[in-house]
Amino acid sequence: MTTRKKVATAEQAIVHPTLGFGVPATSDPHHFVVEIPRNNTGTVSIVENLGLQSHDHSQSLIARCVLERPRWTAIRSEVQRTFNMQLKERNLKTSTWKVGTNPVDRLLGKELCVLAWAIEGMDFDHIPIAVRNWLALRPEERWWLFGMTAITTGGVNDGGKGWRLALRHALGDVAQNELFRPRSSQTVRLETEKDNENGTLSLFDFE
Repeated sequence: MTTRKKVATAEQAIVHPTLGFGVPATSDPHHFVVEIPRNNTGTVSIVENLGLQSHDHSQSLIARCVLERPRWTAIRSEVQRTFNMQLKERNLKTSTWKVGTNPVDRLLGKELCVLAWAIEGMDFDHIPIAVRNWLALRPEERWWLFGMTAITTGGVNDGGKGWRLALRHALGDVAQNELFRPRSSQTVRLETEKDNENGTLSLFDFE
């Protein structure tokens, strides 16, 4: 196969042209924007652009989160890898984070907000745990968490309360692989014997 034919085949595999991480190259679509400053000490902002869905252009931009640069650096690689995996599954062009404006698909942006909200006030040592737990969630679960959080505490100044605080604890306190690690049969037997000694009934002891 010639080089020209290879290029043509690759182009045919792409469903439609996109900008950044999967944003349709159409007129003012609903999407997110991640703004990365050139200054390494500057903050990274995440803004939702409602696009044509907004009835009032003055309210079409919603500032969702601002992250200190070290926190962004701690998550950017895994987020990029995860987003590109999803884009490949949809036969869309992949992307990389760059200094300046980074358009992000509206669903991917929701997923990013969930992680960003969780780590914005988290102890730095817990961020790797939060990333692992975020990766363990299905995209649909991240969308749901975004929706629940955005209703009441989805603004840039809403950190540290309500669902934002809940996300911090849910993703950062315990690694899911530890939380849901299967218990050995010996552990279960010892716990059962201890319950019996204390007179504790099992959930299924009806008599």
